[in-house]
Amino acid sequence: MTTSESTTSAPIVTGERADLLQALAKQRHFLGFTARDLTDDQARQRTTASELCVGGLIKHVTSVERGWIGFMLEGPSAMPDFTAMTEEDWAARAADFRLLPEETLAGVLAEYEKVAAETDELVRTLPDLDRRWPLPKAPWTEPGAEWSVRSVLIHIVAETAQHAGHADIIRESLDGAKSMG
Repeated sequence: MTTSESTTSAPIVTGERADLLQALAKQRHFLGFTARDLTDDQARQRTTASELCVGGLIKHVTSVERGWIGFMLEGPSAMPDFTAMTEEDWAARAADFRLLPEETLAGVLAEYEKVAAETDELVRTLPDLDRRWPLPKAPWTEPGAEWSVRSVLIHIVAETAQHAGHADIIRESLDGAKSMG
């Protein structure tokens, strides 16, 4: 390549968008770090009273983030009406919290990386972080509530951090490894 040729790269991001990207990256790192050196069987293992396992938490965070990507782009039509879900629907969603026998930790981590890249691209390129959408119908959502794209991104950071903490406890119970300390 000559010096007159240019390379394609992501736009440089500053300010609030850079802060959001940094917060997302930090919490994603902590979540992914809990899976370091685990086998698939270890990533499936429950070590606490809950149904949670490290691989399932990563799978869940990936699924939730994917859903919020749709919401940021299309609004509530991209998400289910949680008030209309049946017990069967909820049982199917519960599989998000388990690393199933046919799944691998490497595969779940690769999918998480892909979804994270999609979110990061939206942070860099969406024209308006103030765009608001009504939240999907859900028992935990106040009727008529709306979130901006910014609020969704903050929620993704918070959800990732919460589940990174869960994963850290599970991992420490599994083999004594900790993310920090």
